[in-house]
Amino acid sequence: MARVAAQLTNFTGGEFSPRLEGRNDLSKYTSACKTLENFVIYPHGSAARRSGTQFVAEVKDSAAKTRLIPFEFSTTQTYMMEFGNQYIRFYKDNGAILEGNVTISGATQANPVVITATGHSYSNGDEIEISGVVGMTELNGKRYLVANKTTNTFEITDIDGTNINGTGFTAYTSGGVANRVYEISTPYLTAELFDLKFAQSADVMYITHPNHEVEKLSRTGHTSWTLADVDFTDGPYLDNNITATTLNPGSHTVGTGVAVVASATTGINGGSGFLATDVGRLIRFRDGYMKVTARADTTNITVEIIEDLGSSTASTDFALGSFSDTTGHPTCVTFFEQRLVFAGTTDQPQTVFFSKSGDYENMNENRGGTIADDDAIIYTIASNQVNAIRFMTATRTLIIGTAGGEFTVSGGGTDVAITPTNILIKKQSNHGAANLDAVSAGNATLFVQRAKRKVRELAYNFDVDGYLAPDMTILAEHITEGGVTQMAYQQEPNSILWMVRNDGQLIGFTYQRDQQVTAWHRHIFGGVFGSGNAVCESVSVIPTDDNEYQVYVIIKRTINSVTRRYVEYLNNFDFDETDDTTFNFLDSQLNYDGSATTTISGLDHLEGQSVSILANGATHPDKTVSSGSITLDRSSTKVKVGLSYTSLLQTMRLDAGSQDGTSQGRTKRIFDVTIRMYESIGVEVGPDLSNMERIPFRSSADDMDSGLGVFTGDKEVEFRGNYETDGFVFVRQTQPLPLTILSLYPKLQTND
Repeated sequence: MARVAAQLTNFTGGEFSPRLEGRNDLSKYTSACKTLENFVIYPHGSAARRSGTQFVAEVKDSAAKTRLIPFEFSTTQTYMMEFGNQYIRFYKDNGAILEGNVTISGATQANPVVITATGHSYSNGDEIEISGVVGMTELNGKRYLVANKTTNTFEITDIDGTNINGTGFTAYTSGGVANRVYEISTPYLTAELFDLKFAQSADVMYITHPNHEVEKLSRTGHTSWTLADVDFTDGPYLDNNITATTLNPGSHTVGTGVAVVASATTGINGGSGFLATDVGRLIRFRDGYMKVTARADTTNITVEIIEDLGSSTASTDFALGSFSDTTGHPTCVTFFEQRLVFAGTTDQPQTVFFSKSGDYENMNENRGGTIADDDAIIYTIASNQVNAIRFMTATRTLIIGTAGGEFTVSGGGTDVAITPTNILIKKQSNHGAANLDAVSAGNATLFVQRAKRKVRELAYNFDVDGYLAPDMTILAEHITEGGVTQMAYQQEPNSILWMVRNDGQLIGFTYQRDQQVTAWHRHIFGGVFGSGNAVCESVSVIPTDDNEYQVYVIIKRTINSVTRRYVEYLNNFDFDETDDTTFNFLDSQLNYDGSATTTISGLDHLEGQSVSILANGATHPDKTVSSGSITLDRSSTKVKVGLSYTSLLQTMRLDAGSQDGTSQGRTKRIFDVTIRMYESIGVEVGPDLSNMERIPFRSSADDMDSGLGVFTGDKEVEFRGNYETDGFVFVRQTQPLPLTILSLYPKLQTND
């Protein structure tokens, strides 16, 4: 009978596949976990409890799925955008962007409350936020919908349209302002949101979707955003007409309302002639080009001549535009070598369109003259089968992912810029990509394979003088079960790739290739949706300064029997928060910091929920939110309120050896575990979830109503394990407190 002390010094193997539970021969086995839930793996090897999320706002319409997209104007001016059904809302500095103040001069104690705000200019259905009201303070800090507006008054309802009953409110005294939630309209429907691709340069973002013209989102101020169709200069075009069909314009000079007659439908839209979907399409004719503004029938259209055609006589010398509602619009976009690059229309799924160098919206190929190096480029990838382009990323070369394989685009050499005469596209692998944008991380491109189950790392390999794309989920194929719907990369502080799984779990991938750290972890947010877990539907990342990147999520929950979708962000935690009143380990959390009180209000977004509480740094009994507030058992000045979640780590089966070989399959008993922690408070350890031992951190000398300082060091616990063949160690944290596990040192006895 062998008595041994095992050591689990790090957790950089991440959560392992159940199919690998017998592979103790793998080098990563001892650093892997069977379960790693709501823990983040740090590159140093530790497993740290995931920070909680901070509540920001409810989306405009909780009945519809929404998506987050980042906008980075500069290192100090970054925005998170909420894309919903035909609208965008904007977030900055941890809050929603609101319009300017509208002064309130009255509020009635009636059902519904009637607000007086002279010349407010609001419309029925507008969403506003009220603050600063004196007297009727029940109105402050909440959002309402405008109803039954007049020139100087309006009624208010809640977000669901229920009248705000003010008969029991305190009488209005003075002051207060209303601020409308700032938003702009878009053409994108709910079903199209997760197919949007985008590329940004300074204060302009280009957005693509095959059903819509390329859009340009421009920012000129905090509450000054515009979304407009890109008005491309001269192109791009399909191949030149090779039929006998002619076009006969009524004029050749620049102008509008010019009639154009086709001699036949042959050669136009596959013989169908002009279609209603051709409105807005460019047509190159002889030396100039024009845009279709109206269509009468299959051979008659009206155009705006943008560049002189040279002659108004009939000619077969024409080419139809590549981008249109007829042929489809680009599906993806990126920047590469001072060019704006589009790809993948419906009719040309394998074609890449490069703008002129330094002139992003000019697609002139200069077909008739001398080809210049900076001319626009159109290139169709040759392949034995039609493989639609799914993503493009710019690294040392331009990486193109299609449904059937991955390609690189270069100018024929590592340091040679691409031109119309030297462009070279080579196939690098045959895995195929899902219709999700890839991300660049270090020197690699991480993309999701076609079935949305595998994440591959496409990187240059000097040994083969080409690109390889190994499967990063090979040791954790279960982690993407059900498929991945979105990806976002958090570069700082820990280099984590975040992905939304189809079932609503958020999965993380700590990725530091140079340190051989590739660790998967799963995250389940506090609260419920229906009879299951809360659902994460979108994730996105923006830098907040030179040191941190902030992770935003949209979480769907059932709140008070109603479906709610909330914009939230993960609180940063970098071990500087050693003051116990600053801990943020609750989801959908809100904070109170003020004079001593027992009443915490403003919790309407958690109505009817059992919430966990951190009061003055100490845990507090759970409370249920009623009428947007809770009553504490003790007066406190700093309070955190939110939904609890459990962080759970389960080791692999211990392989500590025995007198005559492996301990795998042998009867064993773990009788003691030492857990080494860093800046932690509170932890449970045990052989299974029904037999967990909470390690004490507080002594009888400590004040029971105040928090404890964080602990760094070793804690030893007598293990409740029985004789068995498995030998698992479970570590759990359920309190709203930090836990970072550096290593585990179990002692066990093995029967030989």
